[in-house]
Amino acid sequence: MSISWEVVEHSRAPVGDVWALLADARGWSKWARFSSSTLEREGSPEPDGVGALRCFGTGPIHSREEVVVFDAPTHLAYELRKGMPIDGYRADVYLEAEPTGTKITWASSFTNARPAIANGFFRSFFKFFIGDTAKRLARAAEHRAVG
Repeated sequence: MSISWEVVEHSRAPVGDVWALLADARGWSKWARFSSSTLEREGSPEPDGVGALRCFGTGPIHSREEVVVFDAPTHLAYELRKGMPIDGYRADVYLEAEPTGTKITWASSFTNARPAIANGFFRSFFKFFIGDTAKRLARAAEHRAVG
């Protein structure tokens, strides 16, 4: 069984500006709801590419995610490796050029929460959190495009 959801957001910024923010793990704390964002291990061929281990956190909560797809500038995918009591979490972020900017599609899923009774809570939490993150990414890219 897979628990999944999708969030769609639109940015007036071009794909390149959205990708520049999305693909730079160390910069996420400047626009997302994280007080820290670091790169624990570099990927290939880019530092933020496939195999990169990203660490995001706020307060005592930190998660580690491994980049599994890095297809610039249209597709970034990552899987949770540590930090949340869920199994099989994966997110695919797709960027698509539109006449007025960029369509951001953030599709996520996980197989099970621990305990399983928390599946609904984590689905709701992630849907809200990913929705907020996509909105922040879209607005930050617009500011970057103007600035």
